[in-house]
Amino acid sequence: MVEIKKFSFNNKKLRDEAFKIRHQVFVIGQNCPQDLEYEFEEICTHFLLYKNKKPVATARYRKTNEGYKLERFAVLKEERKMGYGHMILNEMLEDLKNYKGKIYMHAQVEVIQFYEKAGFIKEGEIFEEANIMHYKMYLKKN
Repeated sequence: MVEIKKFSFNNKKLRDEAFKIRHQVFVIGQNCPQDLEYEFEEICTHFLLYKNKKPVATARYRKTNEGYKLERFAVLKEERKMGYGHMILNEMLEDLKNYKGKIYMHAQVEVIQFYEKAGFIKEGEIFEEANIMHYKMYLKKN
């Protein structure tokens, strides 16, 4: 059974579970600096996906001057290719469905096609962020 919980930074239990996934995926798996991984947490809306009551995926979004930025999509390595990334992305987009402005992200090069299938379009040139190459992508509105 899959369940997705939306939460704020103040929910320590869910925050700790999400941070554990992000630490495993980004800090250990991709060698991201911790100071870059854990920024803007208090102003974000967070999401945590459970598979059979076990936390396996997380993501967040935050309001910026440009619109809503989707960030920190992380799925545990052993749980990838099961559709959890799409599920959590769809939940976030459903949460933002009434927002009329720009929804965007900085997507790692390796997952560009994943986001393109979900309706995102590359914008601009490739760039480096936290020692990983990215493209800025925005959601094409119908």
